[in-house]
Amino acid sequence: MLVLSQLGGDVLRSLREHLRPLIAYHLFFTLLASSLLLPAVAWSLTRLLGQFGQPILTNTELLDILLSPGGVLWLLAAIGTTFLVLYLQQAGMILVAVRPRDNHYRLAFEALWATLRRLPSLSGLVVLQVGSHLLLFIPTVILLVWLYGVFLGGLDPYYVQRVRPPAFWQFVAIGLPVIGLWIGLAARLYFRWLLALPMMMLENLSPRAALKRSHFLTQGRRRPIALAVIALLVVIIALPVLATALFGRAFTPMLWWLPEHNAVLIPAMLGYLTAYVLLTLAITFLGIAANALLAACLYLRLEHQVLRPAAPPADAHPGRLAWAVEVSVILFALFQAWLIVNSFELRDEVSIIAHRGSSMAAPENTLSALELALDERADRVEIDVRLTRDNQVVLYHDRSMSRLTGDPRQLGELSRTELAEFDVGSWFGDAYVGEPIPGLDDALERVRGRGQLMIDLKPDPGRELALVDAVMDTLYREARIRAACREAGGTVATCGNTDVIGETRLATMSPSLVREIKARDPNVATTLLAQLILPGTLERRGFDALGLRHNRITDNEIRLARRLGYEIHAWTVNDRARMSQLIDLGVDAIITDRPAALAELLAIRREMSDGALLLVKLRNWLRG
Repeated sequence: MLVLSQLGGDVLRSLREHLRPLIAYHLFFTLLASSLLLPAVAWSLTRLLGQFGQPILTNTELLDILLSPGGVLWLLAAIGTTFLVLYLQQAGMILVAVRPRDNHYRLAFEALWATLRRLPSLSGLVVLQVGSHLLLFIPTVILLVWLYGVFLGGLDPYYVQRVRPPAFWQFVAIGLPVIGLWIGLAARLYFRWLLALPMMMLENLSPRAALKRSHFLTQGRRRPIALAVIALLVVIIALPVLATALFGRAFTPMLWWLPEHNAVLIPAMLGYLTAYVLLTLAITFLGIAANALLAACLYLRLEHQVLRPAAPPADAHPGRLAWAVEVSVILFALFQAWLIVNSFELRDEVSIIAHRGSSMAAPENTLSALELALDERADRVEIDVRLTRDNQVVLYHDRSMSRLTGDPRQLGELSRTELAEFDVGSWFGDAYVGEPIPGLDDALERVRGRGQLMIDLKPDPGRELALVDAVMDTLYREARIRAACREAGGTVATCGNTDVIGETRLATMSPSLVREIKARDPNVATTLLAQLILPGTLERRGFDALGLRHNRITDNEIRLARRLGYEIHAWTVNDRARMSQLIDLGVDAIITDRPAALAELLAIRREMSDGALLLVKLRNWLRG
């Protein structure tokens, strides 16, 4: 009878007795994967993406591409190569665990070579095993798409996201059981075929024969197998969370007690981060090794009635090479710690861009929200603009009037005179009853001498260029008004800056519209907004700033922006801790619904000593 505690004991003993050769193989494979396998895979997939010939910046564009024939092929290639690398890693560790030698590093090299020789068979196993799960997923996706069309197909996606009408919850209520059913069926397949990889590697079976044999051995034992796999998964997920909590709550406060002298603080932070990097590397290794050992131990128990892999010989000794490799790991961790500390800049500034005005405290895209944002020290106010039926530019985000007014009509079907009758403030609160939809000319008048605008273009299909032309005409008209005001003796404070084009930024999610804006006036600063960027699909030139969803911003994105000379703007960030992280990451601007909170955070950071700011940066790095 298969007992969970016995299987767990097998895995722990095997890990302890085969620790050095497993570490050796892990290092060798990681070096091979990072230098050859993963770059080759990334290059190939990026080249494939480049064949689509269009940037992929939004979730809708991504979905459209993935549902195309070329996108399906790319997705299959990405999934297949990812799992192939994982299978190569697991296969080598299985070979190491069941074939101990007296030379740990020779064993690791032999396992690596044997794994690469079985590459065609491993590829076949990936096609059969992963492909079966994907085939099972196809009807699930088709059913979910059909359900979405039935319940939400006629509604604006943004309206659904923000309001979550009853139809949304009906879709969720029916869709979740469908997803749960797929998860259950996929889990049954996974547990049935758990032993296919060790059988193929250790018994030289074909992929199909290995799957059949695994199905036979696991029959009637899948409940304890499932418990073992789930228990291991929980441990793998919990370990990094616990480690981060331990460092963040137990060790980090100790650094605050140190004197704020760089001669003391910098070495202490280096030691702290070195320990953290080593622990992270250890947890990563343990998760990978434990997963491979679970399959190996389970195989030995069910196929050969062997309790666990054989222990290495008593006289086995790692030798000098082992110590050299392990010292190299410590030096690597120390180098990473030095890079982390060296990346901390003590003084940093970020622009505050108020999203649709101060839209947490006043109704979005209204003059009240704009005024409040300026009072709350926003450097720039972001507004959304659309074109009315009579080609007037007004402040409004959605295509439909439903979310803010309850009227189902499209904004583009109404004239500015008709829109003046709508109340877009009462939904927010009694204090804003009667708040009208303002025009872009109203917003430009309100910010004269007080602030600057970031205008996010929201064109209706087929009216993209008309919106660009209407916005540019409004800006030129405002420039003439301000110039006349100055000629009449007014000041910058009363008339505003006459260089309206120079102080205004236009934003869009369309690279083609960025080109159209620059063609009309190269002096206009442009921001290309993106929910995501698939590698190889975006020409990163021609815009002045890249506005990215905040959870898509990485160190690499920051480095790329610095090298190519554009800014990085993060949207939309309302949590103070995340604001602080992004400041330390090096973004140039943060778009937020809470400009007052960001202004307060920046003021607090400016008053901090260098030592305190270093510790804040360290804490933010750990949170990230």
